[in-house]
Amino acid sequence: MSKYPRSPLAPDEFPALPVIAGAEFATIAAGVRYAGRTDVMLARLAPGTSVAGVFTTSKTRSAAVLDCQDKIGGDADSGAAILVNSGNSNAFTGRAGFESVSRLTASVAEVLGLPQTRVFTSSTGVIGEPLPDDRISAKLSDLAGTLSEGGLEDAAKAIMTTDTFAKGATREVDLPGGKVRIAGIAKGSGMIAPDMATMLVYIFTDARYDQAALQRLVSTINARTFNCITVDSDTSTSDTLLLAATGASGVDATGAEAFDAALNDLMLDLAHQVVRDGEGATKFVEIRVEGAASDADARTHAMSIANSPLIKTALAGEDPNWGRVVMAVGKSGAAADRDKLSIRFGGVLVAENGWVAPSYREEDGAAYMKNSDLVIGVDIGLGSGSATVWTCDLTHGYISINADYRS
Repeated sequence: MSKYPRSPLAPDEFPALPVIAGAEFATIAAGVRYAGRTDVMLARLAPGTSVAGVFTTSKTRSAAVLDCQDKIGGDADSGAAILVNSGNSNAFTGRAGFESVSRLTASVAEVLGLPQTRVFTSSTGVIGEPLPDDRISAKLSDLAGTLSEGGLEDAAKAIMTTDTFAKGATREVDLPGGKVRIAGIAKGSGMIAPDMATMLVYIFTDARYDQAALQRLVSTINARTFNCITVDSDTSTSDTLLLAATGASGVDATGAEAFDAALNDLMLDLAHQVVRDGEGATKFVEIRVEGAASDADARTHAMSIANSPLIKTALAGEDPNWGRVVMAVGKSGAAADRDKLSIRFGGVLVAENGWVAPSYREEDGAAYMKNSDLVIGVDIGLGSGSATVWTCDLTHGYISINADYRS
């Protein structure tokens, strides 16, 4: 369990995740960093499983990330496994980091009877400390002995670090060949500004899906879900998203629009949960930018607004300080014209034509800011480009969490 208070933006309860045929899970306390805390999860995936993934593009990404990147797209005939630990990210650990990954993947391969090339690992937690992989290896036989189809919720809890709630989502899809299920878990709370992936995310489906097509799909959806969230503008060294399609249902979902839409919905759900658990967050904020010269410019403006400490602290203080939005648009580097800019807080028109709107009343803006879910809308007035991103406010809670993160 988290040592931090549960986020006020958290969902009421963890969703009831279905069994995903062809996927089994187990968790254990290995003492990676803290004694008595469940901190390792193992997933075993049936032969025939297609695995796709997206990863951080950080230039200081961890050994586990690099190892996973090398293995994506491998032969699915022998099945696969995913091993995840929390408490230590095994990042910036030099040769020792790669040796830890090699030992762990070899040990899992031996215990589960898999090729080492089909064992994927992830680590999350403190950067720069050697991973005590022997503590994990010592528990692998116990993990293997407790693998079960119903262990996905426990797996969501085992991968938490500063998270205040476990994150899960599920969807069902009726296809011509029958029903398929998708279930996913995620962890993330701070160091959130993804670039090709986010935090740790694991998604499982019993559908059959061609691996190359699945990889294209995950990359496409990721760009408009996880890559559109930010908590603090910091991109992790360990960001990993893996999607495993076991094929155990016998239903081929390759290219099925209904499946693709359901996966998009699930990934956006998990991405929003990460923002709602932003360290110290009290506001969930959607930034909508339209009228930009291009979609790329719209995203640049949106991220400039979403990552501005001045805007995020104003949101925390429930201050409708629209001047800070003007500032963020102006500094973004994307094309803008002061005299064509319009700003809305929810349904409240705040500014238009480069000036405060004649109808705007400060009390209306202040009243809107008291909501826990907020929308900031900006029309650049230059074209048809648009983008939507999601963020949270910045409170003293963020400072408190990160000031004692390693203690």
